[in-house]
Amino acid sequence: METSAPDLTASQDELFMAEAIKEARRAYEMGEVPIGCVITHGDRIIARAANERVTRANALSHAEILAINTACEAIGDWRLEDCCLYVTIEPCPMCAGAIIQARIPVVVYGAKNPKAGCAGSILNILEEPRFNHRAQVISGVREEECAGLMKEFFLRFR
Repeated sequence: METSAPDLTASQDELFMAEAIKEARRAYEMGEVPIGCVITHGDRIIARAANERVTRANALSHAEILAINTACEAIGDWRLEDCCLYVTIEPCPMCAGAIIQARIPVVVYGAKNPKAGCAGSILNILEEPRFNHRAQVISGVREEECAGLMKEFFLRFR
């Protein structure tokens, strides 16, 4: 059974994306690819995470996965049906799959991911009609800031 998406405004999207950007900056400071994520329930952040693949030596430690784990603990359920996920970069296939499995109804991202994006760039897993759950996708929120952080990271570290 699908639930309706939380009622969000553009100013809330900007505010919560700013928090995701703070997490991306934290990842950058750790030498991680600067991707940050927050999950909200209503007007409250219930989870936040930075990309930590290198730090944890674990390929699954993407910001979205870590935030979903924290949000499930906060809610006390694997279903995050009344939540919204904000992430600085378009989710990869693994993260898009986890978002669908967690039943998150709204995903807001900053910049596209032309090499691995699965919210429209390569595939659109989040809005695939053959799945039993789909997420509304809102893209381009603070896009320049999110993309700029990635560009700066790859020029500096790689």
